[in-house]
Amino acid sequence: MKVKIEIDTRTFVRFWLVVIGFAAIILMIYLARTALFILGASGFLALALNGPVNAIVERLPNRSRTLSTALAFTAIVAILGVVLFLVVPPIVEQTTKFIDSLPKMINNAGEQWRDFGTFIEQYHIEAQVNQVIDGLRNSAESWTRNFSSNLISGIGSFFSTIASVFLVLVLTFLMLTEGPAWAERFWGLYRDQAKMERHQKLTKRMHAVISGYVVGQLTVSGIGSLFAGAAVFILSLFFTAIPSNLALVTIATSFVLSLIPMFGATIAGVLVSLLLAFNALPGGIIFAIFFIVYQQIENNFISPTIQSRKIELTPLLVLAAVTVGLYIFGILGGLVSIPVAGCLKVLLEDYLEYSRKAREESTKPLAKLASKIRKA
Repeated sequence: MKVKIEIDTRTFVRFWLVVIGFAAIILMIYLARTALFILGASGFLALALNGPVNAIVERLPNRSRTLSTALAFTAIVAILGVVLFLVVPPIVEQTTKFIDSLPKMINNAGEQWRDFGTFIEQYHIEAQVNQVIDGLRNSAESWTRNFSSNLISGIGSFFSTIASVFLVLVLTFLMLTEGPAWAERFWGLYRDQAKMERHQKLTKRMHAVISGYVVGQLTVSGIGSLFAGAAVFILSLFFTAIPSNLALVTIATSFVLSLIPMFGATIAGVLVSLLLAFNALPGGIIFAIFFIVYQQIENNFISPTIQSRKIELTPLLVLAAVTVGLYIFGILGGLVSIPVAGCLKVLLEDYLEYSRKAREESTKPLAKLASKIRKA
């Protein structure tokens, strides 16, 4: 039996217009992904700094939000300046020390190479070693040929990153100063008072989730930096070549870099390990081992536990959110996965609560009717 389905021209045109419209929206989102990322980062920072700015506004006589935002930004810049003041001089000192000791290291490497040459001749592996050396030489020549283009590309990427960071800061400043006025205009569009109050409550809960995530990240970074600084100080007691002031450098560096989720703490650990290795190689190796062990403890126990309390998610949901965000959307997904999961939880709870109340309201007339029937 054959079935013939007829579709009129208007339906056919509407269908393809909808498909083309969705495709155009997806294409525009893809083309504007960088701008959307900048706007998203600015909005995230504005939500995170909204609490401190509001606290400053309440304490100012004129309650100027622009002045409060400027004071908050000034405090952040001052903190970064103190961190640079603590970190840069010891790094320069250790780099100078490394450069001074470089000739001695080269001589030691030459003596070890002669011993290695004897080993090669003894076991007749000249062909394999020459093959490896040729491969390294070809790679070096290829890198040298592309050095100029890589350098220009790196400089362009650096200035592009600086411009993006500056744009994010400007947008964050404007969002903080103009945000309350825009929010007031937005809430003024509502005509249903009950719906407006419900949505305001929902927005406050989502804002609390993001603020809690920021506080939790600061707490995790603080704990990690203190443990790292204590480890460096203990190593300075056993290795006299390691100066004790590197503990402060470790605390400042670890705290700032570990605020970057997923890979910031790794950068801090590698940097501190190299600084220690310049002074005492065993000390650098010991710290690297300590850092790897501590990162496993932090990623699997400390961070999920703290974040679960701040945003009311279980440690399992925190780890699941980070895993899904990291594997689907990369580093950006890992960055926003926890607050996004918290906001989705708030939306789901609100939807379920609203649906329950709607069901209760819908059954009330039936219950009254049934009661009247029983009485009759």
